Amino acid sequence: MSAVPKILATAVSVPPFALDQADVAKRVQIQFSKSSTVARLMPVFANTGIERRYSCVPIDWYYDAHDWTDRNRIYLESALNLLEAATRQALERAGLRVEDVGAIVVVSTTGIATPSLDALLMERMGMRRTVRRLPIFGLGCAGGAIGLARAGMVAQTNPGEHVLFLVVELCALSFRRDETTKSNIVATALFGDGAAAAIVSAQGDGPAIVDSGEYTWPDSLDIMGWDVANDGLQAIFSRDIPALVETKLRDAALTFLARRNLGLGDVDEFVCHPGGTKVLDALEDAYDVERGSMVHSRAVMREYGNMSAATILFVLDRLLNDASRSWNRALLSALGPGFTAGFALLERS
Repeated sequence: MSAVPKILATAVSVPPFALDQADVAKRVQIQFSKSSTVARLMPVFANTGIERRYSCVPIDWYYDAHDWTDRNRIYLESALNLLEAATRQALERAGLRVEDVGAIVVVSTTGIATPSLDALLMERMGMRRTVRRLPIFGLGCAGGAIGLARAGMVAQTNPGEHVLFLVVELCALSFRRDETTKSNIVATALFGDGAAAAIVSAQGDGPAIVDSGEYTWPDSLDIMGWDVANDGLQAIFSRDIPALVETKLRDAALTFLARRNLGLGDVDEFVCHPGGTKVLDALEDAYDVERGSMVHSRAVMREYGNMSAATILFVLDRLLNDASRSWNRALLSALGPGFTAGFALLERS
């Protein structure tokens, strides 16, 4: 029998600057007071269900002009700080040392790092020189689910190693102070910064990653992503995302589960990336669960906002540390640029 990768521990970290959603909304209204487009979009701040988010820079930073070089410099410094904090906590929870890490898988799509973040973290934390490295870029919001699956594959093919899976997204850095497009205002209402870590290994105890998969829809490249401009990354959102979740995701999930002769009724917990309130409603409809039942996804959205790929790891961390919920099988799912759904199936013995 092949080795089965397990999640030994998880951890999350956020930057020091908290953003109150009501305060952000007031500032945006003042900043774009002459824009009728922004005035029409202001209800989105209340409709997100977000109360608080976190930023790697203080809120006054966003009032000044910043080019790509400035934003990426902050990304590198802040991403490393957050990754180190999440790594140390995850290792402590797993009862491991830094030198026990045999491989690193890092997911991030909100900045550029060459050498990649895994190499920079190895140097900072004094990891073994033989650590296997896999940096992944471009998965967007799907990166948490797909990256965890890749970490599981690395652990499965190297059963004696502990794989450190990391994800960091500094989405708030993409705010554009002079742009009144719907995508910019929606991004400003949704995005926050955060990082997460998971220790994955075929050795030890924890939920097993028993299967993983993806589905990429045809003719969907323009649904979600980034445009790269001189002053940073520009969000691309389609208004059709909630409808796509409600009408398309269910079939993709059923096909994935059918590989193991399972259906939606065989899943105890749905660990979903909360893209927004409408997306959460659509997810609950697609998976045939009651509205409001995805309590951890909704709580993460309320307390941290949308941190792109990192968000689903925050949801998973809450589930794994919630002793009040009994479950044997959980389905992770997230959607991102491609337009792609990523799945991972967890089981507890």
